[in-house]
Amino acid sequence: MKTFCENVKESDEKLVRNKLDSVQINVGYVCNLTCRHCHVQAGPNRTEQMSSETMKACLNFIKEANAATVDITGGSPEMNPQLPMLIEELSNINTVKRILVRTNMTLLGLDTYKHLLDLFKANKIELVGSLPCYGEENVTAQRGAGVFNKNIEVLKLLNSIGYGKEKTGLILDLVYNPGGAFLPGPQAELQAAYKEQLKNNYGIGFNHLFTITNAPCGHFKEDLKNSSQLDAYQQLLVDNYNKDNLKKVMCVSQVNIGWDGAVYDCDFNQILGLRIHAPKTIADFTPEELLCEIIADDHCYCCTAGAGSSCQGSLE
Repeated sequence: MKTFCENVKESDEKLVRNKLDSVQINVGYVCNLTCRHCHVQAGPNRTEQMSSETMKACLNFIKEANAATVDITGGSPEMNPQLPMLIEELSNINTVKRILVRTNMTLLGLDTYKHLLDLFKANKIELVGSLPCYGEENVTAQRGAGVFNKNIEVLKLLNSIGYGKEKTGLILDLVYNPGGAFLPGPQAELQAAYKEQLKNNYGIGFNHLFTITNAPCGHFKEDLKNSSQLDAYQQLLVDNYNKDNLKKVMCVSQVNIGWDGAVYDCDFNQILGLRIHAPKTIADFTPEELLCEIIADDHCYCCTAGAGSSCQGSLE
């Protein structure tokens, strides 16, 4: 198998971060679910959570970088008690135009977390909800029994306060992850199917669907190993390598910050421990230092295969 770095070299390209439009912050690996496709290996047994001190270092960096987009992820970000502080401080930074929060949606229907809905709405947070399929059977297989119905309840709740509705400015996007060792189908086609099924069956609306290729790491890698599909999946990614995606992958304009302040090129590199200039943390970096060559390896095939993949969907 030809390595990813060999392919990049042959295409006479360099994988380099040439601007810093977006900062992704992983606020912790604690989650109420343990999903089969989760590359972070998040779950209820994890204890890693970003502290307020590290969040303040992130805020200082974002101000200095003049970043326009901040993407908050986990685990389940709602389970970090410092999340409201982070959102309120980000909303006061003039250069920040978009704040995204990635959610599995199940917690937002609970009394303990419903107060976050007011926070999200007041600050016009863009919610990115994970919904690996519009059918219950597939969601149950990936995420566990009862999750699908909780997702539907929360989606209805979000619609009732304006999320996913036209002219409200309250963006509700959904994420599709394949339920096995295959690439996502065309994003536009899947989005149309999601919109039709959710509207007709549940009266639910949303803005966009993001199709994301699963990376062979974390829980998904374990699942592939257990089903003896790891080699075949890695070969599938290699066979579908598309050099045209090199200039469009998310790492060329985004940096990722771990729960402890360590800095990475992306969330996948974070989980694989491919850290930028250890032991430095985000408090030690200037934005200019992060305009640098990307640390790449064979897992990068997942972002360049086929139509390409990023945290905000297909690259096409």
